[in-house]
Amino acid sequence: MLTVRLSPKLEARLSRLARRTGRPKAYYAKKAIAEFLDEQEDYLIAIARLEEDLPAIPLAEAVKQLGLGR
Repeated sequence: MLTVRLSPKLEARLSRLARRTGRPKAYYAKKAIAEFLDEQEDYLIAIARLEEDLPAIPLAEAVKQLGLGR
């Protein structure tokens, strides 16, 4: 369980969105937190990789390794 205090302006925006879409405010709060956590975790992974000072991989090779080519 988590309690979050929002500024009146942010609370009003969230309430307005919830009313317009018919979804509960908690839906948007959970979605926003999950997205934020994903971004922060990706950022920390990127920083850790940069600190390892690994050699760069050319874009063409990355595309090939990831199977993103045509």
